[in-house]
Amino acid sequence: MRQVEVGVIGTGWCGGIRAETLARQALVKALHIAEIRPDRLDEVAKATGAATATEDWHAISRHGSIAAVYISATPEDTHYPMARECLLAGKHVFLEKPIAMELAQADELLAIAKRNHLKFTIGYSQRFNAKYAYVRKSIREGAIGRPVSALVSRHLTRSLGKKISGRTKLSPAAMECTHDLDFLLWCFEPAKPVRVYSQINYGAMREASGGDVPDNQWITVTLDNGASFVVGGGWSLPPGYPNACTTWIEMIGSDGSVFLDDSHRDVVLNTMRQGMQLPMSSMPGEPVEHAYAGPMAAETLHFLDAVANDKPVLVTPEHARMVMEVYMAADLSAERNEIVTLPLPAAKPRAAAGR
Repeated sequence: MRQVEVGVIGTGWCGGIRAETLARQALVKALHIAEIRPDRLDEVAKATGAATATEDWHAISRHGSIAAVYISATPEDTHYPMARECLLAGKHVFLEKPIAMELAQADELLAIAKRNHLKFTIGYSQRFNAKYAYVRKSIREGAIGRPVSALVSRHLTRSLGKKISGRTKLSPAAMECTHDLDFLLWCFEPAKPVRVYSQINYGAMREASGGDVPDNQWITVTLDNGASFVVGGGWSLPPGYPNACTTWIEMIGSDGSVFLDDSHRDVVLNTMRQGMQLPMSSMPGEPVEHAYAGPMAAETLHFLDAVANDKPVLVTPEHARMVMEVYMAADLSAERNEIVTLPLPAAKPRAAAGR
């Protein structure tokens, strides 16, 4: 068994889950973490027994023994420079979405990873949700015939929406619908997107923030094989339901259909102190004593296995780049109130320094 040394940059909500998951794995020779908040750094270091803990993320990229790095930092505009430095340093990289802020940046990261023969993947955790995997299995096995259309509706509570929109100017398309764009484009492979139309809606979030924050965004995507799908995502639900995320998926084929209820109404906790709660309803999931409820732990271990045993990653960076292009087109469509045709023009990536 080949063991590897692993680094985690950013140990907030998602990064903390990844660090604690990795700390329990035999494939991990040593865990190294970086976090700018001293109290959180100390907390995660103690919980994981990290070999090193630093407030300087550059220490992770410069550490000669680290083979793989998980980048879970916020805000999202830190992703590109962190991933670029780690890839140039010869590290395999797992990067939370989004892959970058501009297509040229994404193209540069892909080029560096390819040139250095490195594993590079993006955190689309819902691929590791068993319900989602069943939908794709139904398509691949021909159970519903040829996929014709699909609908996804995903909504978060406004408390989480406020947190996300408060740290970035990225839209619901880029931050929430992106998971479903990834999933549907994966399901419809090898078809490629050719046209995008999108609209945004304002309400509670604009009133609460006083800024230009939409409640939700709806996106229609047409594929080159004639199929199409609609994705709607938002972050304005009241706090009572659900705790974090509710999703509904309809996949229609030429010979059948498959519907997915991921609304988290299956476990209900009702107490005098806190009222009704729906546990285990967050997208990443959460530990439940000896078990883990949700897809993020499995996703974290998938990349570790890919690095340690030289296996392919499930989410290729090329696919993540395609998803990025679609949600950028959605934002352009909403801004212009017109259909946007793909591909989008991308500036030539600047030459990457170093090896």
